Amino acid sequence: MKKLRAGIIGATGMVGQRFITLLKDHPYFEISYLAASASSAGKTYGEAVKGRWKLKIPCPAEVLDMPVYDGADIESAKKNCDFVFCAVDMPKDQIRALEEAYAKAEIPVVSNNSANRHTPDVPMFIPEINSAHADIIAVQKKRLGTQKGFIAVKPNCSIQSYVPALTPLLEFEPQFVTVTTFQAISGAGRVFDTFPEIIDNVIPYIGGEEEKSEKEPLKVWGRINGDKIEYASEPVISAQCIRVPVSDGHLATVSVKFKNKPSKEEILEKWRSFRGLPQELELPHAPERFLTYFEENDRPQTKLDRDIYGGMGITLGRLREDSVFDYKFVCLSHNTLRGAAGGGVLTAEMLYRLGFLY
Repeated sequence: MKKLRAGIIGATGMVGQRFITLLKDHPYFEISYLAASASSAGKTYGEAVKGRWKLKIPCPAEVLDMPVYDGADIESAKKNCDFVFCAVDMPKDQIRALEEAYAKAEIPVVSNNSANRHTPDVPMFIPEINSAHADIIAVQKKRLGTQKGFIAVKPNCSIQSYVPALTPLLEFEPQFVTVTTFQAISGAGRVFDTFPEIIDNVIPYIGGEEEKSEKEPLKVWGRINGDKIEYASEPVISAQCIRVPVSDGHLATVSVKFKNKPSKEEILEKWRSFRGLPQELELPHAPERFLTYFEENDRPQTKLDRDIYGGMGITLGRLREDSVFDYKFVCLSHNTLRGAAGGGVLTAEMLYRLGFLY
């Protein structure tokens, strides 16, 4: 299988930087095209991110001298890449228009943005959970009038700890879920030097996050019905999203009420045995174990456990009965790896192996 040329739109932002580090020496993809806002266009990538590199690991040397293009320059993208990752900071209507323009130019788009998450024929992937939603791509291509071009998105980082934990339990028919997420500052594209107000503080509001946390899981758990993905009707989710002073990692506390209450042992076995298509295909960024349960009472911990399996695994702990609901537990995901760029790369790997990118 040949390597595909991958472009990154929004390459200078934090998620774009993550894409660059994850694609270094990738077996399926090579970075061939970097694009950002018009203010960065015409610079080398090294010039564009000078003083703005936000990751703890250094920028790969091989991209420093690459030119940065204007993200709106789709003709240049057509000449230089086979598909693109998109992680831009723009108004949603502009993002929708941009992503659709790339798709109509026969450039598949794997998007980190929220703008197309609720477009009816755009699949929103957590690859281990709803790989079957790839079947809707044929419907989307028909709407767009394309042979190759389409849009696929990943969900918000806030849901990617508790949706994986609940998915193996769907056969027990969860009806009501309350979740509180404790979200890292990198989810806002920030580091401590640029976010002094978070130090020694907790901020009990993240704009739009609670609505996303309550609605997006229902699309992930939905089913294809004709020309759209029909949302699941249950469980009903009530979410609170809190910004906390940690660099990376979104931790969630979850309580759940089932129609058919399982035993604790049944839940643990479902978590232990759960695998998805990425594990079956042994994709490069697939964690060996999707869900890892800790028996210790004080785990998972954000600092200790967010990097499990390269930041692509989900960790769980503290499963116990609840005095109002049936059970409660704690779960954790790495927000800029599994929850953002890593989830995008894993989605692209899956689509590559399924034959959608070439």
